[in-house]
Amino acid sequence: MAKSDARGWHLTVQYAGKRRQLPRRKQVRRWLRAALADRGRTAGEVTVRFVGGDEGRRLNAEYRGGDRATNVLSFAYDDAPRLRGDLVLCAPVVRREANEQGKSLRAHCAHLVVHGMLHLLGYDHEGDAQQAALMEAEERRILAALGHADPYGEQE
Repeated sequence: MAKSDARGWHLTVQYAGKRRQLPRRKQVRRWLRAALADRGRTAGEVTVRFVGGDEGRRLNAEYRGGDRATNVLSFAYDDAPRLRGDLVLCAPVVRREANEQGKSLRAHCAHLVVHGMLHLLGYDHEGDAQQAALMEAEERRILAALGHADPYGEQE
């Protein structure tokens, strides 16, 4: 379901399968807005889609050359004048990781939505340690403002 707001953002959250324990649309939009805050962006369109393992694996293979489903994929379509992009979270992978890391599913989803949104905004952590450190610092700051623990430190 899509939702536009007075700030010029059109944020859509989709569930390709059962929503069992996945965050509600309202919560996902809150995380997206937190990642967008103070970034000078005034409008855009972002879709977050929760998918199953088969779709996650297919998308990762097609767009990143991976042979497995991954937790989050970011697809930026346009950067000017409006930010446009998709985030795809593979629900089974996210659930498994949250369990393995001793995190709540909600906290892990919040982290991955913020992480993916920062990718759409141009942050990158691959191949450049300085950029990775900057991105992680932003993730920590945003998640702390949302009431979540450091995703790279102590678990919730």
